[in-house]
Amino acid sequence: MEAFDYALLTASFVTFFVVIDPIGVAPIFGALTEGSTPAHRRTMAIKSVAIASGVLVLFAYGGEWLLGALHISLDAFRAAGGVLLFLIALDMIFEKRTERREERADKMSHEDETIPGTHEDISVFPMAIPMLAGPGAIASIMLFMSSDGGTAIGQIAIFGGLAANLVACLVIFLAVGPLMRIMGDTLAAMITRILGVILAALAAQFIFDGISGALLAG
Repeated sequence: MEAFDYALLTASFVTFFVVIDPIGVAPIFGALTEGSTPAHRRTMAIKSVAIASGVLVLFAYGGEWLLGALHISLDAFRAAGGVLLFLIALDMIFEKRTERREERADKMSHEDETIPGTHEDISVFPMAIPMLAGPGAIASIMLFMSSDGGTAIGQIAIFGGLAANLVACLVIFLAVGPLMRIMGDTLAAMITRILGVILAALAAQFIFDGISGALLAG
């Protein structure tokens, strides 16, 4: 029987920890769900991780075929993700999301607050894609599977490292809510704007990387 590849497990875990960055993504999740009910925040955490897991598994087994069939390069995917992420950053900086929440609250003032739709669903975008299952994570899973995923033991090691990071994301997301409530509205608003600026810089980096990669490939 083939021995388990602990070196591959370690390499997988470290790589996904860097590209997913559970600790760095957690405050953004907290800022995007600021003002939400605990139930909604919990739902967003579970859905974000579940959707990201599905996307990464999909690209692990069919990523190269899918992008090739659509004639889409990973650099183009990276640049597009950066543009979308930049729009979210602008909303965080100028508190457009807060205005939309207040408008929805006014429209539903006579309805139950727990009715679906009261709070924004950020589970698919931007949390699952591109924050968790972003270009870096997609490229990493495709690279690991193409080089070391030829055996069952190799696949277990690769997905073990990925799963450990996604579980860490879920645990940290669930703990972010109480921390944000302790901070208070003023501090939370300040952190939201700061994170918006950081997110804008990250988005710009995605765009630059995509453009430079496309130019070098050309």
